[in-house]
Amino acid sequence: MTTEGHIAALERRHMELERMIEEELRHPSADDERLRLLKVKKLEVKDELARLKRQDAA
Repeated sequence: MTTEGHIAALERRHMELERMIEEELRHPSADDERLRLLKVKKLEVKDELARLKRQDAA
């Protein structure tokens, strides 16, 4: 997979995680542990995106 393809896949994953977080928050009894895990994963994806974009720009 090219760097551009990897970045695009990570951007899609980041958006999907955001959607999942928003969906979980809409529930009156949101699962705090699930929310925490989703947010951690979203941050990991964001960090990987930033790393790849810096690497691609160099």
